[in-house]
Amino acid sequence: MTPPSGGPTDVGIPRRGGSAPPRQVFRILHVSTGNVCRSPITERLTRHALADRLGERAAGLVVESAGTWGHEGAPMEAHAAQLLGEYGVDARGFTGRELLDEHVIHADLVLTATRDHRAQVISMGHSAGLRTFTLKEFTRLVRAIDMATLPAAASPEELVERARALARAAAALRGWLLAPNAEADEVQDPYGAPLPYFRSVAEEIRVALEPVVTALTGVPPRGVLAPHALL
Repeated sequence: MTPPSGGPTDVGIPRRGGSAPPRQVFRILHVSTGNVCRSPITERLTRHALADRLGERAAGLVVESAGTWGHEGAPMEAHAAQLLGEYGVDARGFTGRELLDEHVIHADLVLTATRDHRAQVISMGHSAGLRTFTLKEFTRLVRAIDMATLPAAASPEELVERARALARAAAALRGWLLAPNAEADEVQDPYGAPLPYFRSVAEEIRVALEPVVTALTGVPPRGVLAPHALL
């Protein structure tokens, strides 16, 4: 993961010299196993989509990633980086990291690749249950939410409140809106697989992210993000 500007502990803490405290942010944490394939792809696609729709206002939504068996300090898998490049998304500067308690504590929304990852995050405690979903589970729940019930996102503060309201609404629906089968909520691991399988996983992630980003921002996509290699 590439650390965003300003660490988690900086949020809401006045700085020396009487300067104003940092603005409020909403932190999204993507979790997979090694933090070198699925979660890096998800992190970078999310950041790219948010910046595309919000411009500088996207700074209010901080996107990070980690792995339950994280390859601490490892680069992103070559296929993952190649596919991000095909989407026109910057893959530079990424380093893997292992999931720590502090990552869960500071996350407002945790999106995992599989149900096992979700269970591991929740087992860490920190009242993570209501804010931890698999990515595809969250997508399924978000599709059922009436966007008109969410706050507008005209200001940075409203953007954060909208994201919090979305997470609460999704949590309220869980248990009422069930997946057709267990596999429907999971993104399988492409680690060690050939490029075509990696490409199918990356596209699965992109499709799952699109309604989530639209719901977070209130801004529809300007066009379909597609790998250049497929155009």
